[in-house]
Amino acid sequence: MMRVILVTGGCGFIGSNFINYFIKRNKNYIVVNMDKLTYAGNTKNLTSLKNNPRYHFIKGDICNHELVNYVMKRYRPNHILNFAAESHVDRSINRPSLFAQTNIMGTLTLLESARNYWRTGRYSRKNRFLQVSTDEVYGSTKNSKDFFMEESNLLPNSPYSASKASADLMVRAYGKTFGIPVITTRCCNNYGPYQNAEKFIPKCITNALKNESIPLYGDGLNIREWIYVQDHCTALIRALFYGKPGEIYNIGSGEEAANIYIVKKILKLLKKPESLIKMVKDRPAHDRRYALNSYKAISNFKWSPRQTLDEGLKSTVNWYMQNEDWWTEKGP
Repeated sequence: MMRVILVTGGCGFIGSNFINYFIKRNKNYIVVNMDKLTYAGNTKNLTSLKNNPRYHFIKGDICNHELVNYVMKRYRPNHILNFAAESHVDRSINRPSLFAQTNIMGTLTLLESARNYWRTGRYSRKNRFLQVSTDEVYGSTKNSKDFFMEESNLLPNSPYSASKASADLMVRAYGKTFGIPVITTRCCNNYGPYQNAEKFIPKCITNALKNESIPLYGDGLNIREWIYVQDHCTALIRALFYGKPGEIYNIGSGEEAANIYIVKKILKLLKKPESLIKMVKDRPAHDRRYALNSYKAISNFKWSPRQTLDEGLKSTVNWYMQNEDWWTEKGP
């Protein structure tokens, strides 16, 4: 019997990688992808699935109550994975209300539709609402030895991370109040194929390929934990099938690197000069360091990342070099 998974934001970077990975490995699932197709969403990310009978695409906004309810009634999903979000910190500083609308109210719309639909008789203990969140909800670590646990306080410092933290709390509330089988995952920084060129690693690669300067905030010593996107997708599948409702799972690689290291590594791979690096004024409330304790996910799912940072960067650089037509074209 075929089962159905509704993926929101599936034309974005992580969402499209997830769908491509999931549909090849789960032959008994139909994947319904609902995406608004903002600047970060690109239907070309899923070109290989265009004629796949187990893949259905719906262009739409998760804030649209009528459309979300229609999708729920028509496709009757067993699971919902919410990737849909405005996700660029710089953009959130310029338009915080947009981030609140999509990330908070959109998540609420999905939760309410799931509550109304699953209570009509299709609810079972195997249903899951998986909220794909971020390590940025925790804020910045106090020192270089601290790691965020799932129980750590939420101390977001940007409109983006505040909107994601708010959505996480709404997901928790629906689990506690209405018994919706919710799971929240919080992942470190992702990189890999199909990431919009606005983001840090793709910007470094594409600017270097064009011999353009690469802007680097502040002193370049802000530290991030990096995970190859396919490793994240594997963890999400494990969380979906083996995670416990009501739980939060941190997903990290354990590999940290300062931003300036990443830039120099990419330039070295491309055989470009470090003179392309341009130090620019730091952005407001720029978190110094993120780092996760992922023991819970690793032990509960028997999962661990396979791609090292050095290997992943090489693979990502090669992908952008070989897919120039993808990142030079504008729009979905």
